[in-house]
Amino acid sequence: MDRLSSDLGGREQATEAQAECAIPFNHNSEELFAQSQQRLAIPEELFGMDELDVFYDDQAQALWTYMRPVGRPSFTPSMLGDFVNWQRLIGAHFGPDHVPLRYLVLGSRAPGVFCFGGDLELFAALIRAGNRDGLAAYGYRCVEILHRNLHSLDLPMLTVGLVQGQALGGGFEALLSFDYIVAERGSTFGLPEVKFGLFPGMGAHAFLTRKLGSAMADRVIMGDAIFSAEQMYDLGIVHALAEPGEGEAAVRSFMDRSERRHAGLVGARRASKRADQITLSELRDIVDHWADAALNLRDQDLKLMQRLAGAQERLPRATGVAA
Repeated sequence: MDRLSSDLGGREQATEAQAECAIPFNHNSEELFAQSQQRLAIPEELFGMDELDVFYDDQAQALWTYMRPVGRPSFTPSMLGDFVNWQRLIGAHFGPDHVPLRYLVLGSRAPGVFCFGGDLELFAALIRAGNRDGLAAYGYRCVEILHRNLHSLDLPMLTVGLVQGQALGGGFEALLSFDYIVAERGSTFGLPEVKFGLFPGMGAHAFLTRKLGSAMADRVIMGDAIFSAEQMYDLGIVHALAEPGEGEAAVRSFMDRSERRHAGLVGARRASKRADQITLSELRDIVDHWADAALNLRDQDLKLMQRLAGAQERLPRATGVAA
């Protein structure tokens, strides 16, 4: 770095003899300098979140993010708070005239789990207290995050959901807002809300009806079934399958294959979203229906909800393995 600094700072005043011995600022040095400037433009706050591990890949211009839940691998209020800040920081510091970003990837550090979705313990407590406003506020925050992700934070990038385990409830719903889903074989998908007399309230109806048609969407939502990654691939929900342990490699392969046609893929995804016309107002309306229905759950339904939350709590804690 000292040699680079002297070469940059005093080039005009350097004597001919000094110029002969100076180390040239070659192409590789320019790339390293540009990369260091990009990294300086990324706020440290993005890399220091409590429940999200974030890494920036200079070569692919990709931001890799992994959920690292403190407790249950679910969308707790603290994790949702991290997601709000994550989206805010990405929107403010990446994109044209900022740090380049072509791909945004979300996976999970929880062993065998992408995400179980909603915070069931919180739901049960709010329902027992008759707190409809609390339920609705939680749901609104979820669908606002989901809707921003659906529109790629208004940046010219592709979003990729990486599934290496179970994606249930709101975890499955969140994935539906990504441009592409890569899933390892052995991963599972499902919407278990019907088990305790409820229905998924944060995106499943809007997304699956557009993607599959109303009849097939009803079968997935209300059938109380668990679907394999292969079944989701056959339905067109999952876009690429990977062998166990090879999910990250499959995402990188997707990036490599997409590089030359990136602009076309971004444009095509925007056109699809325009045709689907999934609005935030629609998503919030469904949250309202969900909150009303939740207050009518029976005591036995709430006990089942809490048992499921307890089972999730006993799962192994997330790891901190780097990408």
